[in-house]
Amino acid sequence: MSTQGNKPTRIKIGIRIFVNHVSGERLWEIDKPIPPQMQIALNVNVLGIEKRSDETLDAPFVFTVNFTPSIAQINIKGKAQASGDRNEINKILLEYEEKKSPPVPLVQAISNASMAEAILISKTIGVPPPLPSIGPPQPNVQQKQDGRYTA
Repeated sequence: MSTQGNKPTRIKIGIRIFVNHVSGERLWEIDKPIPPQMQIALNVNVLGIEKRSDETLDAPFVFTVNFTPSIAQINIKGKAQASGDRNEINKILLEYEEKKSPPVPLVQAISNASMAEAILISKTIGVPPPLPSIGPPQPNVQQKQDGRYTA
């Protein structure tokens, strides 16, 4: 964001996601019920940020979904491409080189696109989607009282 006079102006960066590799493998036997107590770990790894032109950056990535116990594994690889104002592109590149941390909007765009693909893959291989469970709130389980009253 820059300021022009007293009014802040936003510089817009366009981000496009290109997926070039998708794999999903069910490791759990098909006739064995999936355990209710499982954990799903998501990992987004931006492998680097490279300047493609004065107005464009490329960021190859790997998105993985791992289930515990080992029910399935999903991998998505691709490239994010950011384009926009030359000054903003240079600023992103400089900040990345200094901190080695990719910009949040870039990671969010990669996550959103990859998550959509991972949901489709999970349906195809017959495993739960990598989403937080949505359901009625769990009632608070209170310990049973012994029925004694003391004063």
